Amino acid sequence: MSMNSELLHQFLESVEAKVRSRPSGLEFEMAYQARIAIDRIKLAVRRTEQADSRGDHIREAGLLLLEALDRLQSVERRFQLRSRYAALRSEENESERCS
Repeated sequence: MSMNSELLHQFLESVEAKVRSRPSGLEFEMAYQARIAIDRIKLAVRRTEQADSRGDHIREAGLLLLEALDRLQSVERRFQLRSRYAALRSEENESERCS
């Protein structure tokens, strides 16, 4: 294999690895929708807390909302960690190639 084709092959492998390590468009959309859901659940929780808290149905609804909020925040944290990890890996690969 010639030097040019070897360089091209390495470059294509590098680009492919970057694409695989980054979150997809669908993942970004899911993270956006999760953020909207989190904000709405927080508002609903505040409203249920302001309502007559003696009602069992209101209390149960508030607990269900808090559980849903915990789940969404967990997913959002995992997405943020994955995004940061992908960015760090990309920076490391760039610095290695420049060295």
